[in-house]
Amino acid sequence: MPNLPIRIAEPRVADNRGSVLSAAARFSLAAPAKINLFLHVTGRRDDGYHLLESLVVFAETGDRLVVEASEDLSLAVTGPFAAGLPDGGPDNLVLRAASALQHAGEIKTGAHIVLEKNLPVSSGIGGGSADAAAALRALSVLWSIDPAFSRLAGIGLSIGADVPVCLNGRPAMMTGVGETLRDAMAPPPCGVVLVNGGEGVSTPEVFAVRTASFTDNGDWQTPPTFDAFIEALTGRKNDLSDPAMSVSPVIGEVLAVLSETRHCALARVSGSGGTCFGLYPDIASADHASSAIKAAHPDWWCVATTFRDKVPMIVPA
Repeated sequence: MPNLPIRIAEPRVADNRGSVLSAAARFSLAAPAKINLFLHVTGRRDDGYHLLESLVVFAETGDRLVVEASEDLSLAVTGPFAAGLPDGGPDNLVLRAASALQHAGEIKTGAHIVLEKNLPVSSGIGGGSADAAAALRALSVLWSIDPAFSRLAGIGLSIGADVPVCLNGRPAMMTGVGETLRDAMAPPPCGVVLVNGGEGVSTPEVFAVRTASFTDNGDWQTPPTFDAFIEALTGRKNDLSDPAMSVSPVIGEVLAVLSETRHCALARVSGSGGTCFGLYPDIASADHASSAIKAAHPDWWCVATTFRDKVPMIVPA
């Protein structure tokens, strides 16, 4: 991923430095799941990178990072999906982000990072990107590096297209290859069910099999009520849905199961798959749907959640 200028309507990244953190040497930070409520492929650059238009929001569920001072840079992975993400691999986004920040800040010390992996790997909900973004934020505090959004996002974009939007941590319209962000109004309150059928999905493979034409950019304004919100989303789509299902057919089964649950107003793939989401008028409906899906498909990952209304804060661990 090339280094590109980061453009955002209000350049900022949440930072809660202060007396609470100044004496701490060990920090914890949530890395929430990213949900693409819609995703349009709007073009392709000469270098092969695709241009996107996507409405991105974040869920209350996600991974968690803990960082603490150390002589060397190291990573330990825990949690239910730790086995799918070996410690210290050269492609691990958390270590790549940490190493890039260490180099950019000319930091001579290291850090020990513990990643609690609660989200499926290669699942279209930004787990790796959210983890990398959390590492950049937490380590900038640990190492006393200026946490300006443009600086961190520039590093993040060199690691992955979704890292800048995960750094931003707010509902946003993401365009370009991920470098252009515009704040979006938060969705109205609703329940969300996330379901993954257990197959990791390769984003490059999904793009490689996509043959449809490009979608024109639109003008999105988030409606204030649930019914109007669903109606507006229905007029959008995920251009990667069909190619994702051709790569991983279980996605089609997951969408069908979600769609059949009571009160599900919309079921869609997030990102390039394989996690799908269902939207419900309230969390009680989402809880009921999640319980039904877990009972029928105990081998699937399924969780009921809500959209986050605040950016995760760094706290002493």
